[in-house]
Amino acid sequence: QVQFVESGGGLVQPGGSLRLSCTISLSTVGMLSIHRMGWYRQAPGKQRELVAMITKGSVRNYADSVKGRFTISRDNAENAVDLQMTSLKPEDTAVYYCNAVNVDQTPIFTSWGQGTQVTVSS
Repeated sequence: QVQFVESGGGLVQPGGSLRLSCTISLSTVGMLSIHRMGWYRQAPGKQRELVAMITKGSVRNYADSVKGRFTISRDNAENAVDLQMTSLKPEDTAVYYCNAVNVDQTPIFTSWGQGTQVTVSS
């Protein structure tokens, strides 16, 4: 069983920054056993999308919409994944979630955390 707890969201003006954090509780396996971790987001009326992913070897991939503005990092010892977001735009407004990621970018676990709301507005 796995549990995700996301935090760090909030209301920010366009051009601002936020740092999201996710802690993962794994009852049977450790963080090191998860090859890919990622951050997804879901905007109102839209499907959930993967915006950033990081492998055990710290190879990172980003959606084109956030490339150059978001940075993902992971701490296997702390079972944590962070997302540093800069130069935020109104279109970044969404609920952000973390999960382990399949090779086809779909989430591995069907259970999600509560997510953390990011609102970019003046």
